[in-house]
Amino acid sequence: MSTPATALAPLTTQDAEALVQAARAAAEAAGLTAAISVVDAGGHLLAFRRDDRAVLIAGETSTRKAFTALQLDAPTADLVEAVQPGGVFHTLPTALDRPLLFLAGGVPVHRDGRLIGAIGVGGGAPEQDHEIATTAVATLG
Repeated sequence: MSTPATALAPLTTQDAEALVQAARAAAEAAGLTAAISVVDAGGHLLAFRRDDRAVLIAGETSTRKAFTALQLDAPTADLVEAVQPGGVFHTLPTALDRPLLFLAGGVPVHRDGRLIGAIGVGGGAPEQDHEIATTAVATLG
């Protein structure tokens, strides 16, 4: 698997904070508590938010969703079938020696047609997490 080219204008901490705020607003509008993680194209965590009412594992989940979306340059919701037992990605390891967590809620972020990072949302049902992440990415324009 080749590494996608990154944009000349990378994801900034300001972008990451805007993604977190947009995701937070979408989660609150849906009546959910959520953990939100944003990573840049190098996989560095740029922004993180965990609602105090969210379960602790939601933070780890949101970060893994962001890493998964980044590594595969695809929304994690599109990968659910591939990771079911017997699926092609069922046991795919990461560079962190941990299995990838393929639950809906991770969405890659692109600028100028290039991968610049990803957002992961955890805390709601998979479909809700995916919708929140997608809504946040759309606000970057």
